[in-house]
Amino acid sequence: MKKIISGLLLALFLIPVVTMASERLPEPEKIVLENGLTVYFLRNPELPLVSFRVLIPGAGSAFEPRGFDGLANLTATLLLKGTANMSAEEIAEALDFMGARLRVADAEEYAAVYGESLSEHLPRLLEIAADCLISPAFKEDEYKKELARKIDALKSLKDNPGSALRLYFRKAYFGDHPFGNLSTGTESSLKRISLEEIKKFYSTRYRPDISIMAVVGNVEKEKLQELLNKTLRKWPKPAAAPLPLDLPPVPAPKGKKLVFVDKPDATQSYFALGSRGFRVGDPISSRASLMNTLWGGRFTSWLNTELRIKRGLTYGASSSFQSWKTGGLFMASSYTRNDKIGEMLDITFDLLKKAREKGFSEEEAESARNYLLGQFPQTLETNSSKAGAYLRIVFYGLGFDYYDRYLDEITNARARDLNQAAKLLPDKDFVLVVVGKGDEVRKILGKYGQFQEKKITDPDF
Repeated sequence: MKKIISGLLLALFLIPVVTMASERLPEPEKIVLENGLTVYFLRNPELPLVSFRVLIPGAGSAFEPRGFDGLANLTATLLLKGTANMSAEEIAEALDFMGARLRVADAEEYAAVYGESLSEHLPRLLEIAADCLISPAFKEDEYKKELARKIDALKSLKDNPGSALRLYFRKAYFGDHPFGNLSTGTESSLKRISLEEIKKFYSTRYRPDISIMAVVGNVEKEKLQELLNKTLRKWPKPAAAPLPLDLPPVPAPKGKKLVFVDKPDATQSYFALGSRGFRVGDPISSRASLMNTLWGGRFTSWLNTELRIKRGLTYGASSSFQSWKTGGLFMASSYTRNDKIGEMLDITFDLLKKAREKGFSEEEAESARNYLLGQFPQTLETNSSKAGAYLRIVFYGLGFDYYDRYLDEITNARARDLNQAAKLLPDKDFVLVVVGKGDEVRKILGKYGQFQEKKITDPDF
């Protein structure tokens, strides 16, 4: 029976859930529980599935005490590792029997619970989710297992220069800013995280009155309200006021910051180049998305075309913008043979200069518009993606017509708009991190300035 249910659920997940009516994202109904938890609901009867997400502001890595990198992630992980009523094994077995999905993860600004199941199993899934949020056991043995797993994962991560690069870059770019806290933890921070610290973080950061939830799928509103009152309404609202949720502005580099990480056995060099971006909801968002699509955001972008298709220096090169409430980041990255890292960086800087000074043509702008408009429908086609979109809209205060406005801006953008956004691309103010074999790349990198050097065998990042 379990295999039949799991197979049916998998098949249903693979069938696109078409956006209903003519709206790109219908406005949801709003439900507020007695404990302050605000729920946004959209009924979608297309398939017998329901997805939900719960976003807990202030429970992400940016709110960890300094020096406790990984605390938010460990806390989120342990929520599913046993409650006052169920062991970790019983939770896993129940989810497996239903063919349901339930996970808890941390981001910078929040933690989030993700759930999905057949409609008939929603009552039991909500029971388990509520149990994990309300009465986590935080057992000593599960804590030790997860802590050991994270420590081992860190060791393995440093054997993979591509993965290690991202963490070295994050520390180099953000420094002491809260976004510099690493979800993975560091060798030093993991030694400091006790079970008591995890319990304290949970008790002060996980609360319903500042949390938001989105439910999308085949369930009636009255039935959903009944289920929520039996489950998540029991999540107690603390008597104390919430801790502050404000974060400082995302830092913007002043001048060049260059960091080299020596990995003596590396056969390839990896680089990440970052500079100032923009906050979520900034008016430049749509133009920047189009511009980045052309510069480094797709397979036929300038960056990938030059580095991979034309010159065969790499198997992949890309760029992206990442945004938060208080600012954003632009990042480009790739990898190549140690002796080719100079050529790769030269091409990257030349392409950045070309975009800033010469810009893009109307034909390229049209290509980017068609690409983004063609890719967009799949970003909202599932119940889960709709639920995520609702929480993003509410958390960042974008308005429920956000995606309509965004797509209209994409449709109406012209080359001059993209060229204005290209001024965001780094010139003299940036952070550059390279991981590679020192004996082969030090002299090559010297032309770009004085690098701060680290050894990959040194503790932390």
